[in-house]
Amino acid sequence: MQLLKMPERTLVLAPHTDDGEFGCGGTIARLAEAGAEVFYLAFSAAEKSVPEGFPSDVLRREVIEATQILGLMPDHLIVLDYPVRELPLHRQRILDDMIRIGREVDPDMVLLPSSLDTHQDHQTIASEGFRAFKSTTMLGYELPWNNLTFPTQAFVFLAEEHVDMKVKALASYRSQEGRPYASELFVTSLARTRGTQIGCEFAEAFEVVRWVVR
Repeated sequence: MQLLKMPERTLVLAPHTDDGEFGCGGTIARLAEAGAEVFYLAFSAAEKSVPEGFPSDVLRREVIEATQILGLMPDHLIVLDYPVRELPLHRQRILDDMIRIGREVDPDMVLLPSSLDTHQDHQTIASEGFRAFKSTTMLGYELPWNNLTFPTQAFVFLAEEHVDMKVKALASYRSQEGRPYASELFVTSLARTRGTQIGCEFAEAFEVVRWVVR
């Protein structure tokens, strides 16, 4: 008997384009494959951080390609225009956007940065996300380079194909090439490590921010 069903509508909160793919790309792929609706809300396309030689809007185009690889519908992607590294200055507007979009999406699960993420933009999305979705199940995703520690309290089993889709989605960010944590080796190794912890081949781990059973 299955006591808990797979969520039907999931909202991914990404401080910047690509954070969602890094933190829970395999889970997004698995949910989409199973027929669940997945919505992706990015708050910044990080125009000020785009490497020299690329157009300022390149990340907006790359996130479209990446999320489609993971199985998202084009109209389930929302990219806002907050400035990178300045999200703490816009907390109330961000909260208002979360509440507005949350009413439109009505998710039964929210994936967002861990409450222990040290990046200032990620901290803002984590804390305002909790305020906006406190009656909804929330899982904090893992970004090891930003976490001093990470509580592996929940796991999502992944098939090899889900990990492959995550790798391909991250490869869509050609403007971000060269980051060691974007390599296929790192992504696959982390998924294999988390799988080993839970007795399967591949997995993604999450912090349980809030678990709600209705």
